[in-house]
Amino acid sequence: LAARLAQAQLQMLRMQLQPHFLFNTLHSISALMHKDVRRADSMIAALSDLLRMSLQNIGAQEVPLQSELDFLQRYVEIMQLRFGERLRVSIDVEPETRDARVPNLFLQPLVENSFRHGFGDLGQGTIAISVRRDGDMLRCVVVDDGRGLRAGHKEGVGLASTRQRLAHLYGDRHAFAVRGAPGEGVHVTMAIPFHPFERTAAD
Repeated sequence: LAARLAQAQLQMLRMQLQPHFLFNTLHSISALMHKDVRRADSMIAALSDLLRMSLQNIGAQEVPLQSELDFLQRYVEIMQLRFGERLRVSIDVEPETRDARVPNLFLQPLVENSFRHGFGDLGQGTIAISVRRDGDMLRCVVVDDGRGLRAGHKEGVGLASTRQRLAHLYGDRHAFAVRGAPGEGVHVTMAIPFHPFERTAAD
């Protein structure tokens, strides 16, 4: 039952990602076609890669961190094509963690949360992602300099689903914390057991 619930949450996360993201991206491509064809072409290529990657790991609860990073890079590329230099994203990952086993589709929702709720329609701000190994744990931190959190805020689908999926996948052996204040941005920290991803012959 727990496995089915985790699978349902993953599917819900995918459904949440695709509609609004696709509509916004297609609208941007349509607008760019009339003034910057090269930029529109780059966005189409990045969107194609992103959709292809989203189909590769359907049904998988865990994937190599590198797969998540590749997916995130395409998402960030599209956002930067849309908003230009107003959006700055840095990704700092220890090389030894790139083969670590991580939840499928966990980084992009955290970054999207910073983008949508921290910066809004202006798309202006900075997001910093870091991934480190800390003993037998893998730690991921996502920090933005956006609007921060208001008192009594409610978590959106992305954060709530991530929190629930971590509990189902790792039980007590995980940590997930979100903190921030108005005008001080948001700081998200996640820690899960560090395990190398073991590929099978099918992979």
